[in-house]
Amino acid sequence: MSPSRKVTKAVIPAAGLGTRFLPATKAMPKEMLTVVNKPIIQYAIEEAYEAGIREFIIITGRGKTAMENHFDYPYELADILRKKNKLAELELISSILPKDARLYYTRQGEPLGLGHAVWCGHSITNDEPFAVLLPDDVMCRAQGNGLAEMIKMYEDTGKSVVMCEEVPIERTANYGILNTGGATPQGGRVAVTDFVEKPKPEEAPSNLSVIGRYVLTPAHMQHLAHGKPGKGGEIQLTDAMAEVAKTEGYFGYVSNARRFDCGDKVGFQMANLYFAMQDPYIAERLQPFLNEMVAPANGRAA
Repeated sequence: MSPSRKVTKAVIPAAGLGTRFLPATKAMPKEMLTVVNKPIIQYAIEEAYEAGIREFIIITGRGKTAMENHFDYPYELADILRKKNKLAELELISSILPKDARLYYTRQGEPLGLGHAVWCGHSITNDEPFAVLLPDDVMCRAQGNGLAEMIKMYEDTGKSVVMCEEVPIERTANYGILNTGGATPQGGRVAVTDFVEKPKPEEAPSNLSVIGRYVLTPAHMQHLAHGKPGKGGEIQLTDAMAEVAKTEGYFGYVSNARRFDCGDKVGFQMANLYFAMQDPYIAERLQPFLNEMVAPANGRAA
């Protein structure tokens, strides 16, 4: 395998304002909202680390220092927990970031779009292939690590890979959509000829939507460096992907794993319930309450 195909770096855009969650995000980064007992950005870091990523480039903005503090080692808290013999809690804070993981922080000075946010990490990706994870998308890894499969696809083929899933055709205007030239996925992958940002249903080339996991060649940074605004006046990552698809080829990795859109209030609550029910201690105590809450709704439906 060529060393140039080894993927060990990931860009994590985390500069958004989180306006859908105001007032909670007025003083706290959206990425620090917790699903059960972990902030959503930690789920992304854990997923990427499990997939072989060791260097993380987090794109931040104003008011994001709590996120940086979360991944630092808290010496004072650790000392207190050690003195109180709270060893389980000590292990929790000590294992937030593995010892061989490295974090870099760089700011996106203006909200110019996802493409611009990714480009802000260019000096650290340093002309190497890299992954991109959008922390709003929290994946259930009990159903496999899709990012790890995508990295293997890239290392085997040398072509960029984007994670995708089927969406109702009437909702294509909410997503970046894959153009597969009419091809259907085989074995969880499909060749991609183009990407269209938020097409109307009647103009959508497929019902396969981009979701927040990417493995990208360095050519993307070259296209993003030109900074051409696309749909909505922002620098769109999908525009760079469309250009790369024409020159290098592209694959879509069709995910069957459960995904929660934690940038949406409903998806965020679903994620909390789902992960809470994976914990035997919480599930045993939460289930009776859920049954109690569902019973009146069933009565109204009847």
